[in-house]
Amino acid sequence: MINECLICNAKVEYLTEDEPMTCFVCKNEESANIRCINGHYVCNECHMDGINVIYSKLLNETSKNPIEILNKLMKESFCHMHGPEHHVLVGASLLTAYKNAGGDINLEESLNEMIKRGKKVPGGFCGYYGSCGAAVSTGIFISIITNSTPLATKAFSKCNMMTSKALYEVASHGGPRCCKRDSFLSINAAIDYVSQEFDVHMEKNDIKCEYSSLNNECIKNKCPFYD
Repeated sequence: MINECLICNAKVEYLTEDEPMTCFVCKNEESANIRCINGHYVCNECHMDGINVIYSKLLNETSKNPIEILNKLMKESFCHMHGPEHHVLVGASLLTAYKNAGGDINLEESLNEMIKRGKKVPGGFCGYYGSCGAAVSTGIFISIITNSTPLATKAFSKCNMMTSKALYEVASHGGPRCCKRDSFLSINAAIDYVSQEFDVHMEKNDIKCEYSSLNNECIKNKCPFYD
């Protein structure tokens, strides 16, 4: 059994309803539905502690391949096997590769916005809200590069279409949750969509997952990235 709790390494459980919980790290109290079997709860903010390091990593990144960029970020200490940090990292990797492939954005400002928005998508979003956070991150990415708002027309359509395409890929491969698999699927969908709709061609390559041994729920040969 691969351990999951950031405090005691015990198995994490998902509740069917929110309960009052206190973050073990920052002591903030809030309602949540994820804790370890020993009762430890770590809030989303503390789960992503250290994520701001991506600024120094990505502002100096030259790759046009968002999967390559994502793999570098997932090796950082703030990134765990599962967790809401992926809801930021997918979009951040796409923004960086998009910029390097010729996309016209201010990368520093875009990353700042990506972190702010991505942090609002909590852990467990895939199962509790029917909308995987990795897929949502691709929609945030498109909304940033198009300056979309709720009153936009074409941009409104494009960012929602992007999320729908990523969600289709995630749903097509089923559960249980795997933040790595869903991140890879979402980014691949975004590479194709951006090439088609924006004529910006990010690089794409075959993916072989390095994380299957760390995932208790790995679907192995049913996953297109299982090695």
